[in-house]
Amino acid sequence: MSNQTYVSRRGMSVNPTTSFVRNRNTVRHTKRSLGSISQIVIVSMLTLVFGLIYVAEGTKATSFDYEISSVESEITELTAERDDLAVEKARLTSVASAKNSTVASAMEDATVTGYVTE
Repeated sequence: MSNQTYVSRRGMSVNPTTSFVRNRNTVRHTKRSLGSISQIVIVSMLTLVFGLIYVAEGTKATSFDYEISSVESEITELTAERDDLAVEKARLTSVASAKNSTVASAMEDATVTGYVTE
């Protein structure tokens, strides 16, 4: 019974060896604490929760990495397509300008006159 102390409701400590006095309400308080098993369970649950949060955040970062990678590959493909279209535009522009030039209009059409045989 060493864990028990008596305290009056008026805030005065009462010695348990003395007799109770009239009109003095006393309350018995016992100290409560968690046992070692309860403490281990609480610490393990907190560790589990923080571990799950860590894994969830790591998974998010990895998925963002994959998204960035796919966007970068799409940018590379579109850049290559743009370069191909620029080459095609230059080719078509040069053909059009060659048709409209005065030198090309003065030339005769090519015709096959014959083959050389031996």
